[in-house]
Amino acid sequence: MKTIMVATDFSERSDRALRRATLLARQTGAGLSLVHVVDDDQAVRIVEAEREAAAGLLREQTATIREADGVTCAARVVMADPFAGIVQAADEIAPDLLVLGPHRRRLLHDVFVGTTAERTIRSVGCPVLMVNAPPVGPYRHALLATDLSDGSRLAIRRYSELGLAPGARASALHVFGAHEARMMRAHAIPTDGHDAHLAETGEAAARALSEFLRAFPHAPMMEVTRHQGSVPAAEILDAVREMQADLVVVGTQGRSGLEAVFLGSVARNVLRSAEVDVLAVPPSHADRVP
Repeated sequence: MKTIMVATDFSERSDRALRRATLLARQTGAGLSLVHVVDDDQAVRIVEAEREAAAGLLREQTATIREADGVTCAARVVMADPFAGIVQAADEIAPDLLVLGPHRRRLLHDVFVGTTAERTIRSVGCPVLMVNAPPVGPYRHALLATDLSDGSRLAIRRYSELGLAPGARASALHVFGAHEARMMRAHAIPTDGHDAHLAETGEAAARALSEFLRAFPHAPMMEVTRHQGSVPAAEILDAVREMQADLVVVGTQGRSGLEAVFLGSVARNVLRSAEVDVLAVPPSHADRVP
């Protein structure tokens, strides 16, 4: 990994993201690129005042990172709509990883528009790390959620390539059973038949996960299958808590090509609800489905 881009608005949330990015830069030898977007849809005097203030704060932050952390660091102020400015900077900088702080939870706005993080992930071609937890050291346990699709295969590969957690445990989680459970309810299968079918389905899911992971022989992972008793995102987050993972990895394009345009519901719900850091891996621009 060569370049980590951090989008900052100088809030406590962004400071958390910057600290995690700095730890990752020291760990991987990457350089940092800090970006602050000034909303240019304001009076000229306000825009100019905010630009000057942001430039001064960025100079202070980059100097501290260079001197205290020994990390190469550059910065820029972008004049644009906040969301568009982040995407524009990502296109120009072409980072290996984009780091964001956790989004503000504004329920009605999020339902109809989506968070800045979600909109950004839909538009950039690099993995996006949302830093939800205070950084206290290297990651210890990464949970990689997979639906056995090409999108989740890409997510695991990019996670391994980035080297975010070289000394951490890694677990691959496959949530199974949604279709089978619906079929059993529809056909009123008796409880004993339900249990037998569930056990058989679980064994098949475990075999499928093992076969899927053969593509990653140099990245050993604990294999975990979990029956879907609720929505997949809830199952993933329950597993995160039970297994004490501090990083969850999700692909944003699953089995449906539409998820390349509309951020998949599983990834979206994990991003909105996780209390640990989330690495969301979108398809590259070239691989996106029209």
